Amino acid sequence: MFDFLEEFDTLAGTDITLRIREKYLGDADLPPYYYYNIFENATDRAVGKISVRIGDNDQIYYNGHIGYEIEEPYRGRGYATEACRMVLRVAQAHGMTRCYITCARSNAQSRRVAEKLGARLLDITPIPRSCFFWHDGIEDYCVFERTI
Repeated sequence: MFDFLEEFDTLAGTDITLRIREKYLGDADLPPYYYYNIFENATDRAVGKISVRIGDNDQIYYNGHIGYEIEEPYRGRGYATEACRMVLRVAQAHGMTRCYITCARSNAQSRRVAEKLGARLLDITPIPRSCFFWHDGIEDYCVFERTI
């Protein structure tokens, strides 16, 4: 059984704070993960969400270890990059030495976040039909790797 670390229920950063929303033990498609709401420190408004998946499985190369979304009015402020740096500490505390960050090929903003994190582009690949989130017309994904 997976052991979540309670000291990561809240992560405070310079501009944002992450507060745990859900802890998921994992299943056939997803390894265990921490799922956070992202709050802007200046206003305490929820500005997005981020998850960090701990460990590997057959899907993680395409789905990535980190997934995030920032609400439209708060984009361009560096919140996604700061939140990713914060959850990398969670992955490291669980013994991970690298993580995948993925995004649709056309998502220039997410590609830029991965680059700001120092991640290296490994591949631009189609999503296989065996992947749990595959659907007709899904575009190719960029797969970045970040050493922790």
